Amino acid sequence: MRQVRHRLTLLAPAQGMHEITPEVTAWATLANIREGLLTLFIQHTSASLLIQENADPDVQNDLQAWLDAAAPQGGDLYRHSAEGPDDMPAHIKSALTQSHLSVPIGEGKLMLGAWQGIYLLEHRRQPRGRKVILHFIGE
Repeated sequence: MRQVRHRLTLLAPAQGMHEITPEVTAWATLANIREGLLTLFIQHTSASLLIQENADPDVQNDLQAWLDAAAPQGGDLYRHSAEGPDDMPAHIKSALTQSHLSVPIGEGKLMLGAWQGIYLLEHRRQPRGRKVILHFIGE
């Protein structure tokens, strides 16, 4: 059994869903991963991770619209506003989604479904650097 860890540094150019499957796949290939479990963990509280459909962009648009409606920006809605009007809604959106994911690896490939991709969800409006820890355990 071996373990491999890597920090993936990404630029989220704007609020929304950004597919990172190619970056994760490229790292898994370079690390010569064959069989095991890959865990992804985002080191932020105003962004998150999600496995979601990557075939129809309407899915991402609808999910973003739902998140915006569930946690709207608004003058007196929140006490926490020290980092701007989009910060507290970003924390709520992050709480509604996920900070970590697990993806099985088999025969050197991520075992995602036919229409699945791994997404970084950026909940803030301005471009941000984001760090995702990749940890693999297996062969």
